Amino acid sequence: MTYALPADAALLQPVRIGYTDLRNRLFMAPLTRSRAQADGTPSDLAAQYYSQRAAAGLIISEATAVSAAANGAYLNTPGIYTERHESKWAEIADEVHEAGGQMFVQLWHVGRMGHPDISGVHPVAPSAIAADVTTHTPTGKQPLPVPRALRTEEIAPIVEDFRVAARRAVDAGMDGVEIHGANGYLLHEFLSDVTNQRTDRYGGSAENRARLAAEIVEAVAAEIGADRVGLRISPGNGAGDMREVDEVAAYEALITRLAPLEIAYLHVLIDPDVPAFGALRGLWAGPLVLNTGREVDTRFCQLEELAEWGVISAAAVGRAFLANPDLIDRLVLGAELNEPDVATFYAPGPVGYVDYPTLGQDARLERA
Repeated sequence: MTYALPADAALLQPVRIGYTDLRNRLFMAPLTRSRAQADGTPSDLAAQYYSQRAAAGLIISEATAVSAAANGAYLNTPGIYTERHESKWAEIADEVHEAGGQMFVQLWHVGRMGHPDISGVHPVAPSAIAADVTTHTPTGKQPLPVPRALRTEEIAPIVEDFRVAARRAVDAGMDGVEIHGANGYLLHEFLSDVTNQRTDRYGGSAENRARLAAEIVEAVAAEIGADRVGLRISPGNGAGDMREVDEVAAYEALITRLAPLEIAYLHVLIDPDVPAFGALRGLWAGPLVLNTGREVDTRFCQLEELAEWGVISAAAVGRAFLANPDLIDRLVLGAELNEPDVATFYAPGPVGYVDYPTLGQDARLERA
């Protein structure tokens, strides 16, 4: 498969996002790779993996837990809540910066998507409604349990976990953070009018359902600066058995509340052809990053048109960057793109992680 972008393509032009100027408008989307160490410390290979892809306008890290209790959706995912975690993220930041790149850490609480066999704690959620999915645990595939509904007084400490994690990320040398409010995890669960059946100030109206996400963004912005904070949302996305009767209302409330903050960007995972995208785009005046979620066929031509027309500020792509560390060069030259090796997405070790060839290499590095 090949795509060609002219050198003057909108996606290849610099853009100012938040406090910094980025070299282009093609961002590396967050991608869980399940290669972290048992305690949540990023892999020793993570710095190489991310720095190989430093030509992206911005690298957004894989989802990273803000506490031990916030983890547990998948095996071997990273955290940023201990000194050891922070030290390893600092190594990653240094290598990415040395390669000329910039990077945000995506901050995450898995909510009802957690499993006690992974995290060691029972999962929590806005309401005691289980996701009808399974996950891989140390003993094999298991269904997710019914989560425990969070008590109102338990919510403020979660906001604090995000604030502290953001401080750790910036202290480690990262350029900023992205708050994960998408894909069926805790913040998305609060936003949904199906998974959130609360009757306190965090449930009921669209404004109340948006409250947790807003409080987290506000707390993080106060800690590290709004211009270092992005937010990812996925209206109507069915990941994690998510459902939303009204796919727009809570997001409208969230965007309206956050608008005065002027955060770095809003990252939306959505098909740009659906009406909800137009409705939300009309409300958001700041930088907008689009991820279409088209995992197999990234439509660079459509993304280029949206960037050229000023509809989006940048595009985040996942699998294309995963399989092509030199994606920008390949798009400029119209070179063949490497196909992603699905079998190694979540496998341990370097294969399918740091061994994808760049232009001029005839084959992958020798495999052990």
